[in-house]
Amino acid sequence: MALILKENKANYHETLDSTISIESDFHSNSNWNISNSSSQEINCAWNGGLVTGGNAAGGRRKRRRRRSIKDEAEVAHQRMTHINVERNRRKQMNEYLAAIRSMLPPSYVQRADQASIVGGAINFVKELEKLIQSLESHKQIKKVKSATGSDFSSPFSDFFTFPQYSTASSRNEHSNNSSSSTESIFADQKRSITIADVEVTMIESHANLKIQSRKHPKQLSKMVAGLHSLALHILHLNVTTIDQMVLYSFSVKVEDECKLTSVDEIAAAVHEMVVRIQEDVTSNCMPAIE
Repeated sequence: MALILKENKANYHETLDSTISIESDFHSNSNWNISNSSSQEINCAWNGGLVTGGNAAGGRRKRRRRRSIKDEAEVAHQRMTHINVERNRRKQMNEYLAAIRSMLPPSYVQRADQASIVGGAINFVKELEKLIQSLESHKQIKKVKSATGSDFSSPFSDFFTFPQYSTASSRNEHSNNSSSSTESIFADQKRSITIADVEVTMIESHANLKIQSRKHPKQLSKMVAGLHSLALHILHLNVTTIDQMVLYSFSVKVEDECKLTSVDEIAAAVHEMVVRIQEDVTSNCMPAIE
């Protein structure tokens, strides 16, 4: 009997200590009075608190996991969007290049890469510009012939706006000067043959030159050398010929050492150069007198 009483007393003290510990824990977190509750309610409350705490901690971890998953999904979506945009851009570029290549003659596209197609298109457009210029000149010749009934005309007259030197004005002055002597008429005729149409336009240090004259052997190389001697650096050159007439279009840069400062000075120097070239050609073509 004494042994049973000792065991019951020990169990009572252990239960009392557990109850006091639970009461102190719950007392710090709530106003719940543990003294009025049974041991079953205490156990339920204790287990519920542990479960609630565990669920709260677990819930916070789940929220962080959801946020990280959402960030990864956004990054993946942005990456896929970028890939799709880049794929569509390349597809559209390839379609444009294929369309350009289909319109070009085979001789202008040696390879199928992008640089070759674009370069061939640029060269083809330049050739078309020359062809248009030539067709317009032929059209102008036919128009003048039908209006005047004369075979002599200026095929490139539409390409000159305000030329500093014009063969047309020289011919008009010659035809109006009916009271001139035979010698002066012969001099005017000679001058009208050798003089070329010259027009110069200038913007800062860049100038555009248009020269119309009759074709002569080695005329272009002599013009290039003459412009170089005038300190005019050639940037671009276009040559169009119709029958015996030729139109030179130069885009030049006026160098710092150039002594020509205005369009009139440049036009005068170029005109003098062309006259000298034509006179050299004429003198070389004359038979030697023994």
